[in-house]
Amino acid sequence: MLISTKGRYALRLMLDLAEHRAEGYLSIKEIAARQEISPKYLEAIVAMLTRAGLLLSQRGKDGGYCLSRDPSEITAADILRCTEGSLRPVACASLSGGDCGRAAICKTLPLWRTLEEKLEETLSGVTLQSLLQETEIKES
Repeated sequence: MLISTKGRYALRLMLDLAEHRAEGYLSIKEIAARQEISPKYLEAIVAMLTRAGLLLSQRGKDGGYCLSRDPSEITAADILRCTEGSLRPVACASLSGGDCGRAAICKTLPLWRTLEEKLEETLSGVTLQSLLQETEIKES
């Protein structure tokens, strides 16, 4: 599975918001500068994350964006599902709940199902908080 730039930048954005949570709502300009990402590109990512309910937005002088939940409640799977569309390793009708005439005889289907389960399990087990703590441990 290849995670797009959008997915990688979304994780960086969300980690930045988690790390600076005490500062309240943060502007795209601030985050873009810290993360060295184009503000225009971040705007598109922020819109997706806000629509998905992962971010809250506030307009005005002190406006910006903040996490909608505690960093311990937001997983890498939540973020990547939002930006990537799904966590499926292959475009397979059987994996997406569709009909596939080959499902009964497909020798690779068990592999793709197992891989999808492992991806989901791994990414659902990683929260923004756990990523922040891992970084803090390595920096100590």
